[in-house]
Amino acid sequence: MINDKLPKIWYGGDYNPEQWGPDIWKEDERMFKLAGIDVATVNVFSWALNQPSEETYDFTQLDETIDRLYKSGVHVCLATSTGAHPAWMAHKYPDVLRVDVQGRKRRFGGRHNSCPNSPTYRKYSTRLAGKLAEHYKDHPGLLIWHVSNEYGGYCYCDNCASAFRVWLRERYKTLDELNRVWNTRFWGHTFYDWEEIVVPNELSEEWGGNRTNFQGISLDYRRFQSESLLECYKLEYEEIKKHTPNLPVTTNLMGLYPELDYFEWAKYMDIVSWDNYPSLDTPVSHTAMTHDLMRGLKSGSPFMLMEQTPSQQNWQPYNSLKRPGVMRLWSYQAVARGADTVLFFQLRRSIGACEKYHGAVIEHVGHEHTRVFREVAELGRELEQLGDTLLDARTEAKVGIVYDWENRWAIELSSGPTVALNYANEVHKYYDALFQMHVESDMVSVEEDLSKYEIVIAPVMYMVKPGFAKKVEEFVAAGGTFITTFFSGIVNENDLVTTGGYPGELRSVLGIWAEEIDALLPGRTNQIVMKEGWGALSGQYECGLLCDLIHTEGAEVLAEYGSDFYKGMPVVTANSFGKGRAYYVASSPDATFLQGFLKNLCEEKGIKPLLDAPAGVEVARRVKDGKAFLFLLNHNEGAAEVEIGSGSMKELLAKTEVSGTITVPGRGVVILEGRN
Repeated sequence: MINDKLPKIWYGGDYNPEQWGPDIWKEDERMFKLAGIDVATVNVFSWALNQPSEETYDFTQLDETIDRLYKSGVHVCLATSTGAHPAWMAHKYPDVLRVDVQGRKRRFGGRHNSCPNSPTYRKYSTRLAGKLAEHYKDHPGLLIWHVSNEYGGYCYCDNCASAFRVWLRERYKTLDELNRVWNTRFWGHTFYDWEEIVVPNELSEEWGGNRTNFQGISLDYRRFQSESLLECYKLEYEEIKKHTPNLPVTTNLMGLYPELDYFEWAKYMDIVSWDNYPSLDTPVSHTAMTHDLMRGLKSGSPFMLMEQTPSQQNWQPYNSLKRPGVMRLWSYQAVARGADTVLFFQLRRSIGACEKYHGAVIEHVGHEHTRVFREVAELGRELEQLGDTLLDARTEAKVGIVYDWENRWAIELSSGPTVALNYANEVHKYYDALFQMHVESDMVSVEEDLSKYEIVIAPVMYMVKPGFAKKVEEFVAAGGTFITTFFSGIVNENDLVTTGGYPGELRSVLGIWAEEIDALLPGRTNQIVMKEGWGALSGQYECGLLCDLIHTEGAEVLAEYGSDFYKGMPVVTANSFGKGRAYYVASSPDATFLQGFLKNLCEEKGIKPLLDAPAGVEVARRVKDGKAFLFLLNHNEGAAEVEIGSGSMKELLAKTEVSGTITVPGRGVVILEGRN
């Protein structure tokens, strides 16, 4: 439980009363009660109000807000407000301002605008966090701390350059070692003094986004910037813990956001929280995968849904409304996959600036007679009814899918073989195949204990970090099933190629070696031709993007390429290793192949679908205290029939007993309780 002061699924979201006045505050309290709102995230962007000058701190308005909310039955998630520094700070201390990738010094404005290595920023952000924690440490309405907001963005200023050189010295100790891992003899880049090293921006090594001359340099700068921002978070975290050691601390992550290594960040978060903003056409399984990734950041622990919109975003190219029922459906999708909160951005719409058209519980019309408010209030009543039933419930998956941010960085920085390779998309292909079969999976890091899984999938494991290959070998030797794909085992943690044949350190467990990698032009495909029928697989399937030309070294050939000069060469192989099997899929296959392929492997390992549900019906499960909670989420507009078996189960929302075939309404939700 996040905080036992409020033993239910928390319901509410971001609230900015400082943008309004007393008459509106009173009306907010009335409408919060109608909607079942019991948590408000406050003080997210109030640094300028909290600290109007260098030596002056004023929490008067914040005191009034927190006291008023608590008296009306609303607890607070208290932010430190350090996501945007005040104008006086930028004016007096320009070192706080970032320099962008093109070498341009920022002016005051926007947010995410502070240099993470600015002594000024670190000094004042940490001091503010400490003063807030000391001031509110005994307030009964305080549930959790929210540090800054949506950390992100890199800086390339002189402070960052100096800190980068310090970071490099600590990491590599000597220039000889640095020159070795960066391969600086290429293009005559050998460094003889630490001061010769500059940041890799568009004035030096990088251009056009993720294009770089030196992958090792750019990869290390991403590590450094992620750690720099994390250090800012940790400084505030530690200051808060001095005063409130028993209150949880978090910061809101952004799902698949590419710039920060969230597995590393999660080590310093008491609970993971994240902001979920899919588009109307985002695949349902993609959102589900991201929820599962957030759950996986702390090895399956429940997380917080910190933000979602009740209706529409304001920052996407096409800001479609959530159709009737979708807000409730997507909220329960988060809960089904591990969320113990349902929080919105925002509770009342702003009237000015860039978020005035971002959806809110209370719209500009200002009353409760709106479709959105009615849906929010209905969900509030249901969450109140559920109480603590689902809190701390876990997911029990037998399939783990490896996701690694540093591997993603290395792939995106790679100088080939194709610009079309998208790591997150390739991971999603494997996740989606399991999702469509209603087979549970966990998203895991390379540091995760693999022994708790029957099947581990590591798509496009381009970078093999120290110890990972050995971990895979031990997993397979003990009886596990391991799957990896094309463009795997290529480089080490420094993006240096492992010589001796791809897939490098994974070569032994896979029983193959790859000679060449063919990048297919857009629209071009090859074929996966099965050598013999294998369960649900027979005939041929489409594949594309990249095609590894591989040779077997003990592995069994399950399928061959169907065309081009490498027709007849292996494309899918299986290698027996100890008590287990390791599979290599040498191209990017179509969905039909992946579903059949993974169906066969799941059947071999005795992994069964949660239910046999029709297309468009998502099935998920959480377990707690010997009980299993089965979520049926119908993403179709029309009703769907689902067979749940002859045993009687309790439907938690309708409070009825059900069995056999049940009907899930279009965009509807059913939560079934049974024995685990």
